[in-house]
Amino acid sequence: MKHPIPPVGPDPAREALLAAYRDLLLRWNATINLVAAKTAADIDRRHIADSLQLLPLLPTEGPIADLGSGAGLPGLVLAAAMPEREIHLVESDKRKAAFLIEAAGTLKLTKVKVHATRIEQAALPPLAAVTARALAPLAALLVHAAEFLAPGGIAIFPKGRTAEQELTSAAADWHFTVERFASRTDPEATILRLSEISRAGH
Repeated sequence: MKHPIPPVGPDPAREALLAAYRDLLLRWNATINLVAAKTAADIDRRHIADSLQLLPLLPTEGPIADLGSGAGLPGLVLAAAMPEREIHLVESDKRKAAFLIEAAGTLKLTKVKVHATRIEQAALPPLAAVTARALAPLAALLVHAAEFLAPGGIAIFPKGRTAEQELTSAAADWHFTVERFASRTDPEATILRLSEISRAGH
């Protein structure tokens, strides 16, 4: 069963930051492939609204990391919505990491830290939450979540039509509690919120 996601209310300050982020992303996207051209034309729904819907699912305090952050989706979008939160963006592609650094500086998101390295080599604090969008199969993501999450921490992973298949596959090696949320932007997508993550047999 999928739960509905609580709506995110209007916020003029957040909207201004997101508009500046959108402009910067589209400008960089002309020379660096941050998002696919076909989705850039629908950037507000396909990328920004899609990322922003994770906001009500996050814990109310504690540091967050976005793994394989790419264009900052969802990490920079969430940072724009919560400028007071400590958010770590992990991105091994140096050009994409350069975009993240410039965007965080342009938007004056002083709590954002960009880690231009592979996820396995990132030095992160114990996290309240970890996110990743279109990065890897669930079983691979759980390896990182188990390493970086603080006790009681949660993982939030948007998934497409393979969500149930990935859950079944991951359950062979992992224990976790899962909540499913219906995406507001893609009828075929499910957002998984996982807690109590541990390796089977541990």
